[in-house]
Amino acid sequence: MPARNRKTSPRKPLHCNIAVPALSTKRFYGHGLPGVDLNRLTGKLIAVEGADGSGRSTQIARLVQWLEGNGHATIQVGLKRSTLVSEELEKAQEGNILSRITLSLFYATDFADQLENIILPALKAGFVVLADRYIYTLMARDMVRGMDEGWLKNLYGIALVPDAVFYLNVAPEQLVQRTFAKNFALDYWESGMDLGLSRDMFDSFLRYQALVEEQFKRLQSTYRFEIIDGRRSVDEINSELRRKIESVMAGKA
Repeated sequence: MPARNRKTSPRKPLHCNIAVPALSTKRFYGHGLPGVDLNRLTGKLIAVEGADGSGRSTQIARLVQWLEGNGHATIQVGLKRSTLVSEELEKAQEGNILSRITLSLFYATDFADQLENIILPALKAGFVVLADRYIYTLMARDMVRGMDEGWLKNLYGIALVPDAVFYLNVAPEQLVQRTFAKNFALDYWESGMDLGLSRDMFDSFLRYQALVEEQFKRLQSTYRFEIIDGRRSVDEINSELRRKIESVMAGKA
């Protein structure tokens, strides 16, 4: 017969250690945007970088759920999401009609529009802004295509320095397997077919992604973002990102 007076331990509430985000000093990489009071940007900007197939978007979706579940308003930005030029950029890429400089400026315009109209207002409102890739992808791609690094640094001097940047590093050989498993095909631009590396798209993909990875490691020495081993399971990577973001939110990183 069961005991009626048996005491049970109360169930522990589900929560994380994230408290009210600690204030941090914001700054631009270069000249920035005019008229911005950096002291009023109380939110956090966190960028997750990585090639298609690195698990980047999956991790961001999990981070959004986790952060919002603990009371933090979030907003997402990423490449080709500007209402100003995203559709035109998509169409231009379909036709492969733009010069490399024009395409670079197109992407820079896409970024600048999101910075001014989404990222900065959200940070001012105290949001956590999650960037599904940031300026580093744009710079790495352009550097592979022979663009001058100094010119690119000046172009993206408008960019706000994120509170944290995580690069999900996955070897090209694993990226191509993941891409085929997901899409059953390779993307023209993600394969670097415009560079003439190889007539075979599979071979071009491997060569191009290796070149991009090399440029990311070069940029890491300048911008000091964290390289995350993207070969592990989704749960392992997510646990590491959560720990690191908790430190960022607490002002310990």
